[in-house]
Amino acid sequence: MTSDDDAEDDDDDDAYDDSEDPLGRGIDSVGWLPSALKTAGSSEPIDEVGDEAVVLPLFPLGGIVYTPNSEHVLNIFEPRYRQMYNDILMNGSKRFVVSMSHPTEKGSFASTGVLFNLEDLKEVSEMTEDRVKYICNHKVTGRVQIRRVLNPEAWIKGDTYLRVEGTIIDDSAEPDEVKEGDAEKKDEPYAAMASYLGLSTNNEELSLRSAFSSLVDLQHDLQEDVRFTMASVDTLSVLEGPGDGSLWNTIRLWQSYAEQRLAARQAEMQKEFQEKLLEFLMKERGMEEGEMPSAVGFQDLSPELQAEVQELQSRMALELRPLVLESTLTMQKLLEAEDHVARVRLLRHFIDAERKRLEARKTLQGVFLGNSGLGSADAETTATIDDGDDDDDDDEEEEEQSSPAVKAQDERSIFTDEPDAFQ
Repeated sequence: MTSDDDAEDDDDDDAYDDSEDPLGRGIDSVGWLPSALKTAGSSEPIDEVGDEAVVLPLFPLGGIVYTPNSEHVLNIFEPRYRQMYNDILMNGSKRFVVSMSHPTEKGSFASTGVLFNLEDLKEVSEMTEDRVKYICNHKVTGRVQIRRVLNPEAWIKGDTYLRVEGTIIDDSAEPDEVKEGDAEKKDEPYAAMASYLGLSTNNEELSLRSAFSSLVDLQHDLQEDVRFTMASVDTLSVLEGPGDGSLWNTIRLWQSYAEQRLAARQAEMQKEFQEKLLEFLMKERGMEEGEMPSAVGFQDLSPELQAEVQELQSRMALELRPLVLESTLTMQKLLEAEDHVARVRLLRHFIDAERKRLEARKTLQGVFLGNSGLGSADAETTATIDDGDDDDDDDEEEEEQSSPAVKAQDERSIFTDEPDAFQ
């Protein structure tokens, strides 16, 4: 547990109440349901569910982790999910569970998902020649603790969608009482004013703010190409419940940061090949810099460059996949947290871990650079990165991320010093 002066204690590096790394067990650090491939044939009557449990459709979406109080668009084209939308419209529920698929075990899904509520639906069959049936807008209003899949054989047959038994955790309601560790009394003038302004009086939340501020200072000290803005420290959202001050906004901010770090690493790996490709086009094809095509076909490359492309793709898969998985598991672990305080502590743990990584980097810079006067490393480029969802059974989100094999954007980080970046 943390004490009242945690926010001021620079020596308290471990805010997470666990002697082990919360992701120390890798994929098994988060909860998974038994694979439908193993439980097929054990279907139980849908009307036989536990107390306080509900039956909901399950819509697995690859390696994507969604969070409460966010909005998303899905394109629906697969027959079984067309049926699912028809059913939730007919019965009036307009809701279903979205859960992450296991990265290596087919038919297994995270035991904690989120509740998608259908806000708007457009029939687009005629416009798309029936390739896409619906374009749907959703709001995520809470989480779902999934107890079991009721019809696992459907995953094998693919003739209908899965149904699960689960318990809904509503994350759309405002907290109705002062939590332990808040200011001494709710009616104290400072606490009342802080509540009105959407500021935190909770020691855990204040400690999270302090940890984030330390990280941002270090990022700017090291001139990291992917970094948070200085202004984001003052606008950091740490409160329980929905709204602009919600902690879930900061969790999504952290997710964006992880994605951009991955994108920068991908672009860094591509840079050397891009230079070789440019040399090939100028020498072998006689092109000038202003004549360069936006894309080059694989078959148009020399055998040597084709081999380098294949080697680069293999190296990217080997080096980037663990980073993608770590980012995904981080988000899933936050989704699973027992309550707001546990979630705050977990997020602070991940922030402190990133700070320690940068402190180690700073130490190494001091060792190798010394007083040589060398400046910071060349700017990394940013590029889009694949979300790791290669499951053909999943429907697509409308705004897909691309993963170009040859090209990257020649820009610096998207984290600029604007007052409300990522807020």
